[in-house]
Amino acid sequence: MSSPSPRVPPEERLVNLVVALMATEQGLTKDTILGSVSGYREQTDSGARKDALEKMFERDKENLRGLGVPIETIGDYADPDDLREARYRIPPTEYALPDDIEFTPAELAVLTLAGGVWEEGSLSAGARSGLRKIRSLGIDVDEPIIGYAPRITLREPSFLPLQRAIEQAREVTFDYLRPGSDQPRRRQVRPYALLDFEGRWHLFAFDTNVGAERTFLLSRICSDVATTRRSFEPTARAGAGERALAGLRDLAARQRAVVEVAAGTEAAVRLGRRAVGGADVPSGLSIPFVDLQVLADELASYGPEVRVVAPADLRDAVIERLRGALRQSEVRA
Repeated sequence: MSSPSPRVPPEERLVNLVVALMATEQGLTKDTILGSVSGYREQTDSGARKDALEKMFERDKENLRGLGVPIETIGDYADPDDLREARYRIPPTEYALPDDIEFTPAELAVLTLAGGVWEEGSLSAGARSGLRKIRSLGIDVDEPIIGYAPRITLREPSFLPLQRAIEQAREVTFDYLRPGSDQPRRRQVRPYALLDFEGRWHLFAFDTNVGAERTFLLSRICSDVATTRRSFEPTARAGAGERALAGLRDLAARQRAVVEVAAGTEAAVRLGRRAVGGADVPSGLSIPFVDLQVLADELASYGPEVRVVAPADLRDAVIERLRGALRQSEVRA
């Protein structure tokens, strides 16, 4: 009797999918992906139903697109609207550098240092096996993919149990600390989607306590995530990523922080990437935000590089954090 195939964690499956979709110019069919990419292949080999695997692939595509990964769908050349044999890829032009770009020696040094995090040995055995199988099918792989591997560091321990609960369509419970609250509250939710927004992970779910969809910041989950025996209809997850992203964008558009930053500093670089127009102050930036307390933590970490102009409650929150840091330093001294 053959031993069961080892279970590939969801985050590794996503990375392996990215590896495969970046490795070919012509794209891969769904059948090729399900039979070749580690994470799907093991379940295919163990006899999982094809329709269940196809739904998993569709959810994975939705999650990756929610993270900004540009997955392209290519139809039949004779009939582009015919998607029965559609192929999927990540266009290499999305990640290619312009031919005329040049780097200074200092910039090259920084890039070399960053590249040290990603090395050839980091490509998982499953990903290498998948690429070999894709080549064996006669599909050209443009070049070896080095530097993409399941080394995803998740500071939030709730990510993995939530991802598994989403796949299993099972309700979960956890303690959650709302902004401005001193005590966490127990939540029971139907998890629909995980998405990254403004560099932070969020859970989009149906909160059974209030009977409505809600978005939760993973860093505010302050207990273990417990998966219950209660299941929900998997179709409820359809379009969840898009609804969550639209809601976060709408909230951020209605909440703006105006800050002054010192030129040439880390704060100027990081905040400048997220800034939008409308800051009528010298050296000012207008920063959309979702969670005031989280933004206050970030701004306080920049110290004198940032001065908050508005809103007043954000300015007060940053000042309180800076005063707290000063008190701690005085105690240690």
